[in-house]
Amino acid sequence: MTPSPTAPPPDAKQALGWMHTARFLTTAAQLHHLPAIDVPEIAFVGRSNAGKSTCINTLTQQRQLAFASKKPGRTQHINLFALGRQGQMDAVLADLPGYGYAAVSREDKQRWQRVMLNYLIERESLSAIVLLCDPRLGLTELDEALLDALRPRVVAGLKFLVLLTKADKLTRAEQAKALSITRLQAGGGEVRLFSALKRQGVDEVAQLLWDWAHPPGAAPESESDAAPPHTDSD
Repeated sequence: MTPSPTAPPPDAKQALGWMHTARFLTTAAQLHHLPAIDVPEIAFVGRSNAGKSTCINTLTQQRQLAFASKKPGRTQHINLFALGRQGQMDAVLADLPGYGYAAVSREDKQRWQRVMLNYLIERESLSAIVLLCDPRLGLTELDEALLDALRPRVVAGLKFLVLLTKADKLTRAEQAKALSITRLQAGGGEVRLFSALKRQGVDEVAQLLWDWAHPPGAAPESESDAAPPHTDSD
């Protein structure tokens, strides 16, 4: 029997169930305030207004897990979310502050650039990065600077994904062009199109994050262990 076009494949269903287990762990304004983590940590970064909070909420099927400030660029904390069935934690999502918003003072920009740079270079549990980018703008100088800072860790095995958000605002031809250009700029990282509105790329990204957090040799989590995907009727 041919599966429904809207139904995720079995592996993606497990990954989405796992993502739905996300719950708030802690928040910190400075790197040294973050707890030591002994499981894979996947960080979401990107310019303000790139759709980072919407992306996290869509992947975890929770409406308000990640907080979107009414004043972009003003949320200045690193927020950690635990993943895994209740009582256990097999991965952590890190939501880093958006950067590059013009209304934020130069002092605040410089401070957060230092915090983020230190996080990217020094955070031992960091195992993967998801860089969100509005494909209508492309990778900016700040995005490219962030990728440059990551290069040594990527060579050492850090995974990274450039996620082109708001893909529904592009035609198919524009999507293909954005993918092609960004793959060249990403220099070996994964690149995916993503639309929270159309659910484009949701299954694929959830599966990729699951795979990154559960590398070969890690203890497998059965599908029954993961929470079922959340399905709001609206």
